[in-house]
Amino acid sequence: MSKTGLVVTAHPGDFVWRAGGAIALHAKRGYRMKILCLSYGERGESQFAWKEKGATLEGVKEGRRAEAEAAAAVLGAEIEFLDAGDYPLVTTEAMLDRAIDIFRDLNPSFVLSHALHDPYNFDHPEAAHFAQKARVIAQAMGHKPQADYTYSAPAMFLFEPHQPEQCGFKPDVLLNISEVWETKFKAFQCLPAQKHLWAYYERVALNRGMQGGRNSGKPMVHGEAYQRLFPQALEELA
Repeated sequence: MSKTGLVVTAHPGDFVWRAGGAIALHAKRGYRMKILCLSYGERGESQFAWKEKGATLEGVKEGRRAEAEAAAAVLGAEIEFLDAGDYPLVTTEAMLDRAIDIFRDLNPSFVLSHALHDPYNFDHPEAAHFAQKARVIAQAMGHKPQADYTYSAPAMFLFEPHQPEQCGFKPDVLLNISEVWETKFKAFQCLPAQKHLWAYYERVALNRGMQGGRNSGKPMVHGEAYQRLFPQALEELA
């Protein structure tokens, strides 16, 4: 059975800017990568779309879905949407039930989601808490008793928010994404309405790459920063 990874994201752009490298890197190494996108980003991420004459909510959602599907395909991942809306993002028990099933069916080696605090965007911590809740409930034998599954609660990593110093984000993992940087940047190009962020997130990747090389002593050009949510159990420290 191939290894798997799960990304729980509030909006389409989030998985591209913040975790696109991790998705592409693990897909390249044979992981089955799945993105659970809670919304289409139809309100908060779609200002340019709303400037088009005759724009409608369903039309904007359709356009954002197409962009997200294209970006996921570039990164080598499958994607599923829950249509929870955004600004605000409001999840339901049915959505949580579906997420729990995904955790159990996929049995991911790791989960990536948002920082737990973000004063600029309440949808982000909402998505992170949703992912945490699904991760925990999926362990409960009493949830859908006698269900046929093999599940072990995975490691969970929080990806870098737009302004980490305002979100209590303290990275303890710097992932080398140099070998898949071109793939990640190609995914950027699937989101033309947010072209103003392309250069910004390229600078972020270069900064994290510089820090990663300095901390590891190994060549590293582009990187992504993550904060591990739960302790890692080790046999030895070396």
